[in-house]
Amino acid sequence: MGIPQPAFYIFKCEQSAPPGMPKPSCVSAQNPESQELFQYLAQKLMQEGIMGTVQPIRTACLNRCNVGPVMLVEPGHVMYTGLTKEKIDRIVSEHIMEGNVVEEYVIDSELWDNAISPADMKKQMGM
Repeated sequence: MGIPQPAFYIFKCEQSAPPGMPKPSCVSAQNPESQELFQYLAQKLMQEGIMGTVQPIRTACLNRCNVGPVMLVEPGHVMYTGLTKEKIDRIVSEHIMEGNVVEEYVIDSELWDNAISPADMKKQMGM
């Protein structure tokens, strides 16, 4: 028997805009809690004893800066927005451990519609 693969991957945006940039970012000096969220997520997974089956991953920009901090949960392609420590607690408890997406934290469909295939994207681009 091999080493089992994780049941979930959680991609947490860790993008920080340079000082003076007007664009919002998921990690910001103006929001000190945003700087602690990845570590908080990892500690929560360890406390629950599920770190071996849930892989948190620091990632760069997920292109949804205006609703950050954000994280993407796979499988399921579920993006959560406006993260706080309290929201992470519920997401881990309800989504990761119980299998129920926390709908009230999910990104609006206008900002996160269905995926498009590379072939269809090329067609849209006239290629």
